Amino acid sequence: MSERAALTRLTGNGNGNGECGEKDCPNVYRTTTGSFVVQGDVSEAFTPPVGEGLVEIPESVLREAVRALGW
Repeated sequence: MSERAALTRLTGNGNGNGECGEKDCPNVYRTTTGSFVVQGDVSEAFTPPVGEGLVEIPESVLREAVRALGW
């Protein structure tokens, strides 16, 4: 996976509701290949396949990411 410095942070930059600190809480990042990395609280909704994980983020974080992308 990419190092954090190679990711573009789309959320938690002070544009939202102020929930986030500098490097914590739910965030959405875009990779150089155009895919997304999501940071959030670990979810136990179901057991994902080996090599995958589940995280939970609020709707407001997804909306902020969509706005940052201009979608």
